[in-house]
Amino acid sequence: MLNKVAESINFLSAFCGKRDLNHLTKQELKQKYGIEKIDVMVLFGGSVLSGGGLFAEAMKANLAKHYIIVGGYGHTSSFLFEAAEKSIPGLTMGITSEAELFQKYLKVKYHLTADYLETASTNCGNNITNLLALLKEQGIAMSNILMIQEAAMQLRMEATLKKYVFDELLVLNYAATQVSVSVKHESLIFDQLLPSFWEMEQYIRLLMGEIPRLHDTAEGYGPKGKQFIDHVEVPKEVLKAYAVLKQFYPDLTRVGNPAYASK
Repeated sequence: MLNKVAESINFLSAFCGKRDLNHLTKQELKQKYGIEKIDVMVLFGGSVLSGGGLFAEAMKANLAKHYIIVGGYGHTSSFLFEAAEKSIPGLTMGITSEAELFQKYLKVKYHLTADYLETASTNCGNNITNLLALLKEQGIAMSNILMIQEAAMQLRMEATLKKYVFDELLVLNYAATQVSVSVKHESLIFDQLLPSFWEMEQYIRLLMGEIPRLHDTAEGYGPKGKQFIDHVEVPKEVLKAYAVLKQFYPDLTRVGNPAYASK
């Protein structure tokens, strides 16, 4: 049964953690999409620390015209702050938002700074609406955008953006991590050693929380439900994988925290 659980976790992880490029390089961007430079690249604060490393990599490669970090304080922020403090002691001192924390992380570790910060949002919905408001305020037009988010939440971030923008906008995803799970000594383990990553149960909770939100039903976040996101087609295989995990972990599906709801 545990092998089936690992297989199901990997299935959900691949579904939620979209990457539209194999690597963050100008060559691949040009080859696959005919683009010399991304108009806007966004790092969302829900990302784990490795998202900051990817963002820095993209900045060093001069991959975009504008670099933005988005995030106030939400349901995953405490984990990010704890991981950042372990990585660089003292980094979180005086910091109250994910965006400010990632900006300081970029400065200290990579000697880089993003162009703009959004520091008030608390969930995927106002991550996007606040981002769009910032772009409008700064007079930044875009025909394409690349987003880096925590893998479990990457697909929902795309669906949230697509609710608010015109269809012609090219939306590219690059999930902050790509991980797989296997079984060793009758326990689930991550196949990759990533610094400052979730504990296994945390990661499963995040993944399981996404499927009911993405599935366009009366209880979901799509047009048939709460209307927070654009329609997402959830394949039967994904629903089956979720059902396997639900059977094995009946109490792990994450429920929304009203403290971080949009006001």
